[in-house]
Amino acid sequence: MSDVSLRPWSDDDLDLLRRTNAPELTANLGGPESDEQVATRHERYLRGWRDGSSQMYAITTPDHPEGVGAIGFWPRDEGGRALFEAGWTVVAAHQGHGIARAALDLLVAEARAADPARALAAYPRVDNEASNALCRRAGFVLEGVEEFEYPKGTWLASNVWVLPPEADATA
Repeated sequence: MSDVSLRPWSDDDLDLLRRTNAPELTANLGGPESDEQVATRHERYLRGWRDGSSQMYAITTPDHPEGVGAIGFWPRDEGGRALFEAGWTVVAAHQGHGIARAALDLLVAEARAADPARALAAYPRVDNEASNALCRRAGFVLEGVEEFEYPKGTWLASNVWVLPPEADATA
C-alpha cells in the first residue's frame, strides 16, 4: 500500500493512542491501559523524540491524516547484542488492508537510517497470528521463543523475530 506514511508522534496524537487502547488491540499486551497510563505513554512517545530514546510514529493515510495506528522503535540490549525493538498497532477498522506491512517497511527504512548496523527485533506473543505473519512477510528471522513480562506481573511466551542489519553496514 503506497499511500501509507509515517508522521513523528506529536502532541495531537493522544486521541490516536486512546483509539489504539481498545480491548481487541491490546489483548496481546495485557489489555487496555487506564487513562492515566495512556497519558503517560503519550508523554513517553513525545519524550522519545526530544531525548533520542525512541522514535514513535503515527501511521497515516491520505483519507486519515489523524492516524490509523502507531509504530515505532527504541534501543534494546539483548544479552549484549544491541538491537532496535519495534512495536506497532493498527486500529481494527483499518486492519487487513496492508497498512501494517507498508508501515513496517517504512519503519525499517527509518531504523536503518538511524543505525544501519543495528538489527531490528519484534516480540509478538506466540499466538498473535497477525503480527507473526507480518514479521515473516517482512523478512524477519524467527530466532526462538522467550518469556516476557508485560505488563508487570504477566509472563507470556513471545516469538523473537530479528531482521538482521544490512550486510554492508556490518562490514
